[in-house]
Amino acid sequence: MSLRVGIGQDVHKLVTGRPLYLGGVLIPHHKGAEAHSDGDTLIHALCDALLGAAALGDIGQHFPDTDPAYKGIDSKILLSRTLSLIRAQNFEPVNIDVVICLQTPKIAPFIPQMRATLAQILEIPLDAVSVKATTTESLGFVGREEGVAVYVVCLIMTL
Repeated sequence: MSLRVGIGQDVHKLVTGRPLYLGGVLIPHHKGAEAHSDGDTLIHALCDALLGAAALGDIGQHFPDTDPAYKGIDSKILLSRTLSLIRAQNFEPVNIDVVICLQTPKIAPFIPQMRATLAQILEIPLDAVSVKATTTESLGFVGREEGVAVYVVCLIMTL
């Protein structure tokens, strides 16, 4: 058995009038991520972590924002396709650890649903999915509520 670690990071600008998706969950808020897809910053960072662990490049290589096929796409579909890509290389996800940096809204009530959604898509146990949230104490673009940043670490293994 071989183990590999991956790290992913994504940032999206927050704009009025867009929905805010994180971890496959719609979060009620007056701002959402500006993006070609649905802008799910968490899932984008997770895809990068998984692809990186398998040495398969990044999300932009596999699902470019210049391709009209991905316009408005549900990022849960991208995660499912990413899982297929790593499985084609005989890898399986073991666990993920996520940090969401967002000043507002408070997302703690939505974390259980995010964890369940991600565990279901990745076909891993719920206790293998960690999602945490933090603010930046009103500092930087996150603190000014201009954007959201997400960091993900994952472990994958060969079958």
